Amino acid sequence: MAMSTGGNSGGPMSEINVTPLVDVMLVLLIIFMITAPLMSHKVQVVLPIANPHKEDHEPIEPIDLAVKQDGSLFLADNPVSETELKSQFAIAAAKSPQPELQIRADKDTPYKVVRQILGDAKDQGMVHVGFITTGKD
Repeated sequence: MAMSTGGNSGGPMSEINVTPLVDVMLVLLIIFMITAPLMSHKVQVVLPIANPHKEDHEPIEPIDLAVKQDGSLFLADNPVSETELKSQFAIAAAKSPQPELQIRADKDTPYKVVRQILGDAKDQGMVHVGFITTGKD
């Protein structure tokens, strides 16, 4: 603690010693001066714009697939076979932007049936898949 040398009080000084603060600030200034040029990119490239949202496009209608407990398939409430379903998946996968496949499976449907549908959709190129459920009873 610093002591006053003059005057008649003779008590401790209440002034802040700023020398350590100045030392720290100078070190930080030197560090920023060295690292700032490294933050800029030397090679300039023109980056593409990422899929801007357009206001004039209409929403994409999802593909509705219902699966009953016995494994029967209904595409948009119409019965469909596995081969027809695969061809519909291929057609939908070729669209841009790709519609979402929404699966409504009965709660007692064996998982292997749903797994087979997911595998077929993936094989045909479908990437957007969702499951439709009901709220908690």
